[in-house]
Amino acid sequence: MEKIRWNRRRILSLVKGLLAAYAVTAGLLMLLALVILQLNVSEGTVAAGVMVIYLLSCFLGGFLLGKGVGKNKFLWGVILGAVYFVLLMILSAAAGSGSFGGAGRIFSTFLLCCAGGMAGGMLA
Repeated sequence: MEKIRWNRRRILSLVKGLLAAYAVTAGLLMLLALVILQLNVSEGTVAAGVMVIYLLSCFLGGFLLGKGVGKNKFLWGVILGAVYFVLLMILSAAAGSGSFGGAGRIFSTFLLCCAGGMAGGMLA
């Protein structure tokens, strides 16, 4: 019974971390859209801003998850980053964005999400 309760706590912590990460992502992407609207920024600056937003969001989610699980925080942070990335790709495909920017960009985004989640988990 204790193991079931422990697993439920981990899953609940993962869901809370993911929800927080996506909430931060939505807010920061809206802020970035406002900055793009007001200023004339290059495409490279926008891409860098999006990558920083993904990193910060996964860091926060990993930090919250690490506080919830207690053990193997870095591993759970990597799991959060990977799940965040998979859901991000699914949502992007469902929104009909079409192009993900090539395999290199997809792989670097995956690594960035995992690294952000791991760093957040380690600092929790």
